[in-house]
Amino acid sequence: MAEAAAQPCVLLCVTGCIAAYKSCEITRQLQKRGMRVKVLMTEHATKFVGPTTFRALTHEKVAVGLFDDPEDPIHHISLAQETDLVLVAPATANIIAKMAHGIADDLMSTTLLATRAPIVVAPAMNVGMWEASATQENVEVLRRRGVHVIAPDSGYLACGDVGGGRLPEPSHIADMVEAVLGAHGPLAGKRVLITAGGTHEAIDPVRYIGNRSSGKMGVALARAAVNLGAEVTLVLGPATAAVPASVPTVRVESAAQMLEAARCAFEDADIAICAAAVADYTPVHPADHKLKKAYERLDVVELTETEDILATLAANKGERIVIGFAAETDNVVAYAQDKLARKDCDAIVANDVSRADSGFGTDTNKAWWITRGTIEELPCMSKDDLARKILLNACGLDA
Repeated sequence: MAEAAAQPCVLLCVTGCIAAYKSCEITRQLQKRGMRVKVLMTEHATKFVGPTTFRALTHEKVAVGLFDDPEDPIHHISLAQETDLVLVAPATANIIAKMAHGIADDLMSTTLLATRAPIVVAPAMNVGMWEASATQENVEVLRRRGVHVIAPDSGYLACGDVGGGRLPEPSHIADMVEAVLGAHGPLAGKRVLITAGGTHEAIDPVRYIGNRSSGKMGVALARAAVNLGAEVTLVLGPATAAVPASVPTVRVESAAQMLEAARCAFEDADIAICAAAVADYTPVHPADHKLKKAYERLDVVELTETEDILATLAANKGERIVIGFAAETDNVVAYAQDKLARKDCDAIVANDVSRADSGFGTDTNKAWWITRGTIEELPCMSKDDLARKILLNACGLDA
């Protein structure tokens, strides 16, 4: 396998399937994640998408035939050795069968047999072909060998049938590639708990106490942790942010449910990052029916404080690292320092939610990394970049 580099190289293998057109978006998704993409196509794949399209997208040569590059007479070996990961998407029943049985009769199958890089396979085919015992047995053979197989989606297929066999969404595939590449990253072996999103504290079956948290920062932390090689548990309250398929997620509704899930996950964690915007108060007696404001005193709801998740985890952390967040509108650093002392955690990430480019629902954050001996002001950056910075800081690593 090629040595790890700042820009990992992914060899995208495109087979002869109607879903081949989605490989163009897969290419873009991988590039957005900082990867160099090279494309290898079967002859049948070129009947669906032309090599010129991929040359334009990647600015790289597109490999098709065993003998189509006179400057590289052993093309399958150079392709196999140059890449950091091989992605087969879409993967037909034919290429899956070839991989399972070691058949090497064209450029793609010989390259797949020769490579020592990790392989990710995203099948796409008719539901009957996917459910056929031969295909299922071949898939299990690949999984036992360590190939990462992404189960296809179910839905309406190009042939008109309905069922399993749809190529997963390009973003889902790119997430899996990113996770596999990160498996040997600087956080390999670490177990990270992240809380994210808001909480909904029920007043009655239709009303609740909550806030505007989108969950974007917590989801960015979970994605970054996976990409850095950590084993992640995301405890997610109500949120609008999309969660990568590669992130194990426990979904909760209330502060009490989040606390219980966080306590459970924290038992095996090395690091806990409490990024959730947990409601400070919850109704003492939530109604089992919709309250009528005219005669049931909806304006008088008895509240009690929710249990502090950050403080609870920090009080039992031992040698583990616990990090909190402080969303403030003024005196950001001072309030964060006070929170650090009160909660007895290891660090606080303070962010100024009064800014238009920071806080709930934005794609960027202006933050400070605060410990007992350090105040590091960070520039406004994307939540993904900030997430990586937080995780590396937590482990004492350079960003």
